[in-house]
Amino acid sequence: MGLDCLRFTSGWREMMFRLFTVAAAILMTTAAGKVLADPLPSWKPGDSKSAIVEFVETVATPGGDGYVDPSERIAVFDNDGTLWSEQPAYFQIFYTLDKVKELAKADPSLVENSAAVKAAVDGNLEALMADDHKGLLEVLAMSHSGMTTDMFKSSVADWLETARHPETGVRYDQMIYQPMLELLSYLRENGFKTYIVSGGGIDFIRVFSQKAYGIPPEQVVGSSIKAEFQLDGAAANTLKLPELFFFDDKAAKPVAINHHIGRRPVFAAGNSDGDLQMLQYATYREEDEGFALIVHHTDADREWAYDRESDIGRLDKALDEAGEHGWTVVDMKEDWRTVFPFELADGR
Repeated sequence: MGLDCLRFTSGWREMMFRLFTVAAAILMTTAAGKVLADPLPSWKPGDSKSAIVEFVETVATPGGDGYVDPSERIAVFDNDGTLWSEQPAYFQIFYTLDKVKELAKADPSLVENSAAVKAAVDGNLEALMADDHKGLLEVLAMSHSGMTTDMFKSSVADWLETARHPETGVRYDQMIYQPMLELLSYLRENGFKTYIVSGGGIDFIRVFSQKAYGIPPEQVVGSSIKAEFQLDGAAANTLKLPELFFFDDKAAKPVAINHHIGRRPVFAAGNSDGDLQMLQYATYREEDEGFALIVHHTDADREWAYDRESDIGRLDKALDEAGEHGWTVVDMKEDWRTVFPFELADGR
């Protein structure tokens, strides 16, 4: 081998060594970045954030005492007041009022023949809630039935495009909580399967759950009205009927979880007494320890402040139980840097 050839070979080896060194440095830097990156940037440092991270790391670390097989890493979340706002009324009620107004406009006799329809057209929530929500149930049946499931979902999607919250002026599906979006992603990155378990309508939530939360429709559990199969020529559909099938609230939530999911959750998040039994179901376990999280609405400036005396999202018994059993109570004012995603877009 000649001198020139030796020089070429030596230079080639040096060049390859340098390239390898640079590539290794890039990979190490990228890996370190992933390790060091904050999975919950909208959460302030504190007990709530630390408790979440500690639990997730314990559950996801193979060989550890608290390791949970990925197939059992089930996380369930309430929707209203936990993943998005619920004041001054549940957002599905606003959809109902708008739909009833459309029906009454097309047929004015509805207002004359029904006090509930008149209350809905007038926006009189107090009247609708009276007598054990009798009026609300009437207009819910009117606005949610008599159409195919596909027609209903299309109606909800159209409404979400145009409707605006009466106090903030933004779309309802923009009033989701940025910290909870980060929590959902963090759990999924660590092998959890995330579900919504809500007192809200199952078909209503399924319209936006994928886009808003990254939760597919089949992982939504909620209240529902009865439906029947309908075959009209070549068209096969399910027709929604004006009769309640299942109300997914309080003690019904664990029943619905078992029925729809078939696995007991190890992580549950809620914000009201309506979620109490679901939180108990996730934490009162013989085989291992689960995690319960309560979103406590304490920020009257950026959202709303309410708990024990509220007619919407009342948090009383669950708040007491959280203190007794060491559940994580998230103080919205103190624990969250940001509440809504649009705050990030506004540079807040």
